[in-house]
Amino acid sequence: MPLHIIAEANRCYNCKNPQCQQGCPVHTPIPQIIQLFKENRLMEAGKILFENNPLSAVCALICDHEKQCAGHCIRGRKDTPVHFSSIEHYISDMYLDRMDVPPRTWVKLHKVAVIGAGPAGITAAIELARRGYRVTIFEWHSKIGGILQYGIPEFRLSKGYLERYRERLEAMDIQLRLNTTVGSVIMIDDLMRDGYSAVFIGTGAEKPRRLGVPGESLGNVYFSLNYLANPRGIRLGETVAVIGAGNAAMDVARTALRYGSRRVTMYAKADRVAASANEVSYAQLDGAELETGMQIQAINESGPVFKRAIRDESGAIVGYDDKLIQVRADATVIAVSQVPRHKLVHTTDGLELTENGLLAVDDNYMTTRPGVFGAGDVITGAKTVVHAVEGAKRAAAAIDRYLSAL
Repeated sequence: MPLHIIAEANRCYNCKNPQCQQGCPVHTPIPQIIQLFKENRLMEAGKILFENNPLSAVCALICDHEKQCAGHCIRGRKDTPVHFSSIEHYISDMYLDRMDVPPRTWVKLHKVAVIGAGPAGITAAIELARRGYRVTIFEWHSKIGGILQYGIPEFRLSKGYLERYRERLEAMDIQLRLNTTVGSVIMIDDLMRDGYSAVFIGTGAEKPRRLGVPGESLGNVYFSLNYLANPRGIRLGETVAVIGAGNAAMDVARTALRYGSRRVTMYAKADRVAASANEVSYAQLDGAELETGMQIQAINESGPVFKRAIRDESGAIVGYDDKLIQVRADATVIAVSQVPRHKLVHTTDGLELTENGLLAVDDNYMTTRPGVFGAGDVITGAKTVVHAVEGAKRAAAAIDRYLSAL
């Protein structure tokens, strides 16, 4: 067992009012887990972590800890916060393979269809199966994971975790229909006809957000999701411009450098970047550069064209210069977030969108069509994995209440 993890556990104050737990979107019982860890009760701790957050093994690696658990740690006010994520990863990684999955007893008569095998879909499926429902997941990709599989680089999250999760899903008798698009050949009406009493939509936000500037269709321009899904198949060249400064932009920059690009620069319109400080530091450590105050105007064969920010005496941005700046780049990658696809809504009677183009749901996560629920990025827009887990847990509980009343 790595000694630094034991040392981290010993640094915990075991607060009576744990702010770290409040800072976690799924309210992981951090002091309790650390105490069990110190008592060598790892299986018990792993069970609690998994039941609270089925994707604990993943979240321990990719969560924005500095804004969540570590960012709320009392010790961090005058010292270095306790890095609970390292403890959580050790426990959850061990538990994922050793967890006991008893033979499934279907205590509920109802079947539930889950559309999408990303973080929200996986979480909802596990939560519903644990409640005794027969669950089938429909996924249009050939592998499970959604953004975890196709949007996060291997060096941040080993895809082996997703294979292990697939094994866990199958051990729970959750059926997987991969390479199956609901809203094309199979419709939600077909699911209802074939005996599914409820449907959960967790299709995420897998459509790249456009810039709306000339040049987005050029041959040397790519969207971050498309590039990260298959970086081996896209040769960006030696010089790369990345439009955006969120975590996806950091992933693109670090991936491009690993696949042979020599100079990668990320361009942000504002001074404040969306990515976590840790991800920015890692990207810069890998060799990526960051320029702020650069407003994109167009992209041409030579690269992106910007306007540079005008600043006041305090350094705050007050506008942008009219002079156009041509940046030379072999390839330009657009990484300015993503939005949900609307095909399922357009092919299903009764489903509606919000003004922001998101799937409309009520306080119980039910859509405008009875029996159809949704959670994750499809209703919130692009957010973190742990937020998708939190929403899917609530939606699964709402589905249980709905079906119990039938």
